[in-house]
Amino acid sequence: MNHTITLKVNGELYQLSVRSDHTLLDVLREQLNLTGTKDGCRAGECGACTVIMNGASVNACLVLAVEADGSNIETIEGLSNREELHPIQKAFVEEGAIQCGFCTPGMVMSAKALLDRCPDPTPDDIRKGIRGNICRCTGYKKIEQAIMRASQVIGRDTFE
Repeated sequence: MNHTITLKVNGELYQLSVRSDHTLLDVLREQLNLTGTKDGCRAGECGACTVIMNGASVNACLVLAVEADGSNIETIEGLSNREELHPIQKAFVEEGAIQCGFCTPGMVMSAKALLDRCPDPTPDDIRKGIRGNICRCTGYKKIEQAIMRASQVIGRDTFE
């Protein structure tokens, strides 16, 4: 059975026909062609599909598309302003927090959700903020350093 839903994704309004069993991940990747949100485990274990829904980080693989009806969604594609990378993305590059890159979009979106609600995080806040995201390459230290660096940059600059 199909349902009509409305989503605001990265500032753009969409009205979509979705199947009852489609997830937000399916809609983002297959209907909106926003493939930066990665399809990892489909079980909510890896965090590769993390997006921000109504201000909170969520695993897009666990949210049915019909449950997201009326929501405001932010994906990795909406983070930069097309002129330059977002400070979080810059910090990940500068700190060497990207290796294979598969976890990076989800990790960056978790970091953004954290910094949106806690602009001056402690190292423990950072660890808690990304605990749902698995990275098999970096060992997390560089990721934590990147998020701390981004918090310092965001604290003194505005990014629009």
